[in-house]
Amino acid sequence: MCARLILENGAVFEGRSFGADGESFGEVVFTTGMTGYQEILTDPSYCGQIVTMTYPLIGNYGVHPDHQESKGPQVRGFVVREFAELPSHWKNQENIDSYLKAAGIVGLADIDTRKLTKIIRQSGTLGGVITTLDTPTADYVHRLQSGAHRIERPVYEVTATDTEHHPGDRLRVIAIDYGMKRGILRSLHGRGLDVTVVPADTTAEDILERKPHGVFLSNGPGDPEEYGELVGHIKRLIGQVPLFGICLGHQLIAKACGARTERLPFGHRGSNHPVKDLLTGHCVITSQNHGYVVQDDSLVGTGLEVTHINLNDGSIEGLQHTEHPCFSVQYHPEARPGPTDSDELFDRFMKMMKAFGEEERDALAI
Repeated sequence: MCARLILENGAVFEGRSFGADGESFGEVVFTTGMTGYQEILTDPSYCGQIVTMTYPLIGNYGVHPDHQESKGPQVRGFVVREFAELPSHWKNQENIDSYLKAAGIVGLADIDTRKLTKIIRQSGTLGGVITTLDTPTADYVHRLQSGAHRIERPVYEVTATDTEHHPGDRLRVIAIDYGMKRGILRSLHGRGLDVTVVPADTTAEDILERKPHGVFLSNGPGDPEEYGELVGHIKRLIGQVPLFGICLGHQLIAKACGARTERLPFGHRGSNHPVKDLLTGHCVITSQNHGYVVQDDSLVGTGLEVTHINLNDGSIEGLQHTEHPCFSVQYHPEARPGPTDSDELFDRFMKMMKAFGEEERDALAI
């Protein structure tokens, strides 16, 4: 069946549909990852977005439940140059056509994804719609320019609806779920940590009542400027308990300390972004998925210092507080773009929690 991708600037791409039929509005973005398409489809940070894969052949190793980062696809649409109808892998259970069809996700193939990517790079992220319907293009453009593709506060579409406890025999961690990937839970729980996942709007008082050794702030979708109430909760946690944030959690920590965030033209999305650790001088290759960054010139007076920078554009990729046990990174340290470059961040979090506990015991002894 024929399908179209229509952008809010009037550009139209005609190709072949796969997945579900119908229409789907979203923010059109691109990601440079060569593999990991199922992890991308199921990453809650992509909620509300139509994702374009820059690598030309997608779906060649099929789909398997082990590769999901959440309960199912979170994207609004999926665009590829070519999808593999007959994947080959010993774990394969189905192809991405049937996988997206079952999830109600509209896909588009057989278009020039290089041209689309160049448009996004030059114009910035654009609203768009993938459709198999005959609705006139002008009608879609009008709806897009009126904001039909926008979702306000998407964290509340993907956060946990209830508390989930994953028992462990070591330190107790509260993980605030802004759209947390399963890989994060594996990284924490795999170290023996006792992890309790709580909804995004859980208050600081409720968290501190549980007496955790540390609090983890997860990745998630949306503009950090929209979540003032979440920033307020974090303000009351800083200094009370060790904090480690990633992606949206990183941005919310920065805002809680008084920093500002800004929108990137087309974001950082892919599994090959080089980041320099200013504390060690080492470079790590990271997996990223974000459209906003912390403004460098807004850090004055916040108590935050930069620990990591992006080697492509110099943007902030990591922060730590100079007085309190609190640090964060913009990228996804649990992901596997290759080497396990960033695993040490979880170990650093554990050391911070242990050190904070020792300080509390020493204070009580005095």
